[in-house]
Amino acid sequence: MIIKKFLNYILGYLSITVEGYFVERFMNICISKKILLSNIKREKSTILHANIGITDFKEIKQVAKITKSKVKIIDKKGLPFLLKKYKKRKIFAIFLFLVCMTIFISSKFIWNIEITGETEIPQEEILEELKQCGLDIGKYKGSIDIKQIVSEIRLKRDDISWIGIDLEGTNVIVEVVDTREKPEIIDTNEYCNIVSNVEGVITKISVQNGTPLVKEGDMIKKGTVLVQGWMEGKYTGIRYVHASADIEAKVWYSQKAKVYKKQQENIRTGNEETKYTIKLNNFTINLWKTLSKFQNYDTIIESKKIKLFSNFYLPIEIVKNINYETEQQTITYGSEELKEKTQKQLEEKIESELKEGDIINKQINCEETSEYIEIEVIYEVLQNIGTKEKIVF
Repeated sequence: MIIKKFLNYILGYLSITVEGYFVERFMNICISKKILLSNIKREKSTILHANIGITDFKEIKQVAKITKSKVKIIDKKGLPFLLKKYKKRKIFAIFLFLVCMTIFISSKFIWNIEITGETEIPQEEILEELKQCGLDIGKYKGSIDIKQIVSEIRLKRDDISWIGIDLEGTNVIVEVVDTREKPEIIDTNEYCNIVSNVEGVITKISVQNGTPLVKEGDMIKKGTVLVQGWMEGKYTGIRYVHASADIEAKVWYSQKAKVYKKQQENIRTGNEETKYTIKLNNFTINLWKTLSKFQNYDTIIESKKIKLFSNFYLPIEIVKNINYETEQQTITYGSEELKEKTQKQLEEKIESELKEGDIINKQINCEETSEYIEIEVIYEVLQNIGTKEKIVF
């Protein structure tokens, strides 16, 4: 909305008066047609005062016809009317020249960097790497060597498998693909053992090569050797092999939490305030001079960079700070509500750890007092286990 108001000033806007018996319907139709009416004021029930952009004014005539309303222009405001007023003066020519020069000079620099691609690396970290390699906001495009930057980052970061950089207007699009961790693949000609990668109870073991050291029903720990990579014959003696087997185990995953029935929480009161900041590259202009009127509050920050076209950004960023007043309250939860809420959270944690396997049983243990509830969630999972470990002589 603030962007459209800014553009309305650049393109010009009109102060109008709408008079008729269907003013409410007039506003509803404008909303449905996405016609922006700002600074709306009602006078009685039949008169409406508002501001509207020049481009929207053409459409409003049809709305006035539908609602049988009269629209009258009270004032004309904005940059076009201001320039028209001074068009016979030198200041107009100078201003126009400066605007054109500013846009031309701005087009030679980078004003936005966009990170895309399949990556879990924080954007701030990627932006810092780009900055160290010579790519940053405000950088002259002619001094940027894309191939050199890509090579430097690939050499420095083992967790990036591919990176691509495109310059489009004053925008840089950086696509990053993470390196996927792969388990060590041991050649079939090399000797290896099979060791446990979890703690559990063996439910099935079928060995194709090697000597089994565990059987069904055995309790195992993480790191236990399940199948050794050598075999001993009466006449052949010890012979080393590449161990291979299908091993299944029953594994338990658990999460536990203790939560109190009475909890202190920050609750929004419904009061809010909005403050704006304008950033001109590294220069910040605060459009507010006082601190927040709230003692306790949450802040949501929204920012919007100004651009003329899809990839032609300007070094102007409008930051919107919304402060929501909060107050600390004591919330008392009912037993069933707290159990359900906590159990769901614990189950989500366990399921985020599970990568494979079949859940065969779920157990909920709950201990309750007058002050708190202690809950433990246990998943019993049937899964294939074992990882190969090279034998080092």
